[in-house]
Amino acid sequence: MTSSRREFLLSAGALGAAGLLGGVAPFVRPAAAAGALKIGLLLPASGTFAPLGEAIRRGAELYVKEKGGSLAGRAIEFTALDDESAPPKATELTNKLVFGEKVDVLVGTVHSGVAAAMVKIAREAGVTTLVPNAGADAITGGLCAPNIFRTSFANGQVGFATGKAMLAAGIKEAVTCTWRYAAGEEMVAGFKQAFEAGGGKIVKDITMPFPDVEFQSALAEIAAAKPQAVYSFFAGGGAAKFIKDFAAAGLKGQVQLWGPGFLTDGVEQAVGEAGDGVKTVLHYADGLKNPEDAAFRKAFQAAYGIAPDVYAVQGYDAMHVLDIGLAAVGGDAAKKDELHKAMAAAKFASPRGPFEFSASRNPKQTFYLRELKGGKNGLVGVAAESLADAAKGCKA
Repeated sequence: MTSSRREFLLSAGALGAAGLLGGVAPFVRPAAAAGALKIGLLLPASGTFAPLGEAIRRGAELYVKEKGGSLAGRAIEFTALDDESAPPKATELTNKLVFGEKVDVLVGTVHSGVAAAMVKIAREAGVTTLVPNAGADAITGGLCAPNIFRTSFANGQVGFATGKAMLAAGIKEAVTCTWRYAAGEEMVAGFKQAFEAGGGKIVKDITMPFPDVEFQSALAEIAAAKPQAVYSFFAGGGAAKFIKDFAAAGLKGQVQLWGPGFLTDGVEQAVGEAGDGVKTVLHYADGLKNPEDAAFRKAFQAAYGIAPDVYAVQGYDAMHVLDIGLAAVGGDAAKKDELHKAMAAAKFASPRGPFEFSASRNPKQTFYLRELKGGKNGLVGVAAESLADAAKGCKA
């Protein structure tokens, strides 16, 4: 095992020793002989996005655990690789899971650049694939395919909902600030589409290379521009540092800080009082009053000793979608057409609220306005209902 890749195996339920191959066309075996269903997890286990990857993995494992360690009669085995949020390694690692480990199902990832490379391989291989976070618009746009499902969001979709919420709050001028890579660029593009269409003005666009967390120059530009608000996308450790640096620079209380929910999810405790008052928009929030969320939060807290976040929900729902598909084919993952048709038609009550797919197999969902206070992303109201992704270029 190499320390740079941090390969590791995770077991869920009783695992059979026989028949761990399957999934990609050349390696399909009958379900009766397949034994355990092998799920490959391509998630970050190191670097700034490691907490996000861990939350997704835990959510997925919790769903399987609640089902007794099996889905549709198939024991589940998770095989995981650390993608290190490094796009140059995405092809090698995806190939290892699909053609080396010969997984039945591929689940990944967090970083949009890694996911784009992963999906290109998954489309050609035909392996059943669930994306539990990465929001690259192309995944459910030009790269869409019948075997590709996303249980999170499209980047532009979240940005668009946030633009609507900021206009509704009376904000007319804003600065954008983000990492310069696919996720940041697309979330800003979606935001600007809604914000400018509603009469909002972008005073300045500030970008910095991923995963740079030296924010002093950007904060100085924000202070000089004196906007009503900043729309900012960062996540993980970078988000925590940006929020704290924003407050330390004296901007808190002078300029409103807004962003997609990833700005605060998973870092609520780390930012402390510096985060109080930050407003975000996302498809999940603390304080949702539905029985599914209450049960999920109780189970997650009991299993891991911490409250779940949106990443955990996305991992949990990925397994729910897969479960629905497997139930429709009696656990036979080789029946891909029927499996994918059932997954695309999945409709259920998620901890986030009603879950269903748009035609591009991206969630059509409610987005909530939240405000961070006392370590919780408290629900303020609804920013957008039944919002689908743009799905530009999707023909599948």
